[in-house]
Amino acid sequence: MNKKGCAMSKTQTTIRLEEDDYKEAKDILKYIGMSYSQAVNMFNRMVVLEKGLPFEAKIPNDETLKAMKEAMELDGEYITLDDLKREHEALSH
Repeated sequence: MNKKGCAMSKTQTTIRLEEDDYKEAKDILKYIGMSYSQAVNMFNRMVVLEKGLPFEAKIPNDETLKAMKEAMELDGEYITLDDLKREHEALSH
């Protein structure tokens, strides 16, 4: 229903998607009982309701970019999983 209470008409469109992602998304949606078309309609409706994307899509700020670069280069301060486990065990006893 639209704002005036009338049934909304449908339109057909064509989009280009990565084939593997499309197939995986269809399988996931089928598993939860939803068609791909229903999911796209839901996404489209949320864009209208939110007046934008229904999730945050931002360009990282300088601090985040620096942290991402450090993580990729294993630069800066970091702790290994083994170090974390040892620290957790020490605190648990």
